[in-house]
Amino acid sequence: MREVHPPGHPVYNHAMSEPIPTAIRSQKYISLGTFRKSGAKVATPVWFGEDGDKLYVMTTSDTGKAKRIRNNAQVTVAPCTMRGKVTGNEVAASARILPPEEHVHARTTVNRKYWLARLSSPFSRADVFLEITFLE
Repeated sequence: MREVHPPGHPVYNHAMSEPIPTAIRSQKYISLGTFRKSGAKVATPVWFGEDGDKLYVMTTSDTGKAKRIRNNAQVTVAPCTMRGKVTGNEVAASARILPPEEHVHARTTVNRKYWLARLSSPFSRADVFLEITFLE
């Protein structure tokens, strides 16, 4: 989906997000692929919340995925099983570490989907929230 601008109007380099792919929407788990500095991909199965055209993931600041996303925002997303076996096509996306003022919204999207996220200790310690946007 590309914007069409009339001749003579400036075009800015705005990243437009795509809707959440059907294969990802409403899945229980996604495989989040992040990239090491060497370019090697590391895939991790994660819970996620959905809101509009974005996914939200919560984690802790000492995890590898959080560290890798600080260095490279490009990620991949694919539906998967609880153990991380990919069950569908991989999709390119971009991840953004959210500022503290956006944590409540991100946590709410995950808590709305998984009742265990409201009770479980690893999730109560989450101090990093990721917003995942799908690329054109």
